[in-house]
Amino acid sequence: MARRCCLERNTTETQIKVELNLDGEGKSDIHTGIPFFDHMLQLFCVHGRFDLSVNAKGDLAVDFHHTVEDVGLVFGDAVSQALAERAGIRRYGFAVTPMDDALAEVAIDLSNRPFLVFHLPPVVESEGPFHRGIAKEFFRAFAVKGGMNLHINVKYGDNEHHILEAIYKSVGRGLKQAVCIDVDGRGIRSTKGVL
Repeated sequence: MARRCCLERNTTETQIKVELNLDGEGKSDIHTGIPFFDHMLQLFCVHGRFDLSVNAKGDLAVDFHHTVEDVGLVFGDAVSQALAERAGIRRYGFAVTPMDDALAEVAIDLSNRPFLVFHLPPVVESEGPFHRGIAKEFFRAFAVKGGMNLHINVKYGDNEHHILEAIYKSVGRGLKQAVCIDVDGRGIRSTKGVL
């Protein structure tokens, strides 16, 4: 069964279309108007082996916030819809990814009980307009709409670019592990019988 989803969200601030294949090859076609964000989502796809298309138009003259958050909302919703009842999935995923001076640890539970933990080391200053605060808003929206308990911990790192890159790679790798069909492929992995 194909685990794919295509969704659109149109507001006065943003127009977003996302197409997702959870069982892809790492192909991406991403256009948000924010080159650094495009690059982070491409890394997510390559390292998670997801196929993802994102076309977003937003009020970038105001701020990146609306576009980044709304992409997170639509992307997370696409993950949730592609998983349907979440039967047979591993549910949990974990990844540790180094990027030069930075080390990111990510743990994911596709429990349908959204929560975000986002711990990063202090850096002297952000290196550009796409910074940790905007990344946090993306992951909060992604976790809420994706129905995931998402823990992101970066123990150390001096360069914010490297910190963010390690995070996006780790989330992609951890999510791939969590969405994979378990070897026995049976039922819902919960004593409740539902996620």
